[in-house]
Amino acid sequence: MILRKAAMERLILSLKKDYPSLTFVEGNFLCWSPGEKQIYYEATSDDRGTYGVLHEIGHARLEHSSYSSDMDLLHKEVLAWQEALLIATQYGIELDESHIQDCLDTYRDWLYKRSTCPNCKAKGVQRRMYMYICINCHNRWRVSNSRFCRPYRRSTQ
Repeated sequence: MILRKAAMERLILSLKKDYPSLTFVEGNFLCWSPGEKQIYYEATSDDRGTYGVLHEIGHARLEHSSYSSDMDLLHKEVLAWQEALLIATQYGIELDESHIQDCLDTYRDWLYKRSTCPNCKAKGVQRRMYMYICINCHNRWRVSNSRFCRPYRRSTQ
């Protein structure tokens, strides 16, 4: 654990030098904050912290600041992981593809649940940012604006 923590500290020092326009903040979560140009990262005792900080730099390099739909968010997550793979090679780090897919699966599962009609369980399409409509029964429902909570669906008909 001490060795990994030291390796993370060395990586963060290198990243600060290579990305002087970004601020790196150690915390209990991973996040790219475009307004502050800050990357929040976890100094974990395993490789997740390293993978995560590279992923968040991917968002920063791609200048991700918002998303227009749930699918757009998933697409930006995929792009950030692709960018993280490129960044990793510059630092001699090999990202675990199964970790990447596990992370993306959380977004896929979230999207699947949000797009499931609460009335007939068919799949719906997103019409507006927080509004879906069922392609089967034409039910409409709203979803939460949070990416981090249970995907509640409330019918509007």
